[in-house]
Amino acid sequence: MTTGEVPESNANGSMYVSNHISWVDIHALMSITSLRFIAKSDIRKWPVFGYLAATANVLFIDRGKRQEAGRVVNTAIESLKNGDHLCLFPEGTTTDGTHILPFKGSLIQAAIDAKSSIQPVAIFYPNADNSANTLMAYAGETTMQASMATILKQRASKVTLHFFTPINIADLSPSEQERRTLSKYIHQLISAQLYH
Repeated sequence: MTTGEVPESNANGSMYVSNHISWVDIHALMSITSLRFIAKSDIRKWPVFGYLAATANVLFIDRGKRQEAGRVVNTAIESLKNGDHLCLFPEGTTTDGTHILPFKGSLIQAAIDAKSSIQPVAIFYPNADNSANTLMAYAGETTMQASMATILKQRASKVTLHFFTPINIADLSPSEQERRTLSKYIHQLISAQLYH
C-alpha cells in the first residue's frame, strides 16, 4: 500500500531516502519506480542478491574506507545530473522495524551538490493490528537463507510505503542545505510517520 505523494515516474533525477528493514524494501520501492541503489559492499557476497545487485548498476560503498564516501558522492552527483533516481538507506544497516537508527548523512551531500530533489520514504511492514511485523526484517544475526524462508512462509504479508512531499534542494536556504541539518530533518519526518 502507498500513502502520501507517490512520485511521478517521469520526474527528474532524485534521491530517495528511506529507513531500512529488509531486503524486501528494494523490491517494494522498485514496484513504484526504477531506482539505482547505493549499498554497502558486503552485499556483493550475498547469495543470488549479490549477483543481481552487481548486474543492476548498484553503487557499492565500503564503509570501512573513508575515501570511499567521496568517490561515491561524486559518482552519485553525476548519476543524479543524468536523471537517475538513486536510493539511499542512511541508517547503514537494517532494523527489526520497531525503531529507526541515526542517519549517516554523508551521501546526502550528493543530492545537495547536484541541486536535485530528495524523496523521503517511510517503509513499514504491519501486522493485522498495525504493530510491526518483525518477521519481515532481515536484521541482527539472521542469515539471508533464514530470512527468505521466514518471509516465504508468511501469508498475506503487507508493506506500507509513505511518500513525503519531495524536498527541492534549490528551495532551501543555505543553512537548511547543510547535510547534517537535512539528514536530521528527514530522520524526524520518517520517525514521526512510523512511530507517532
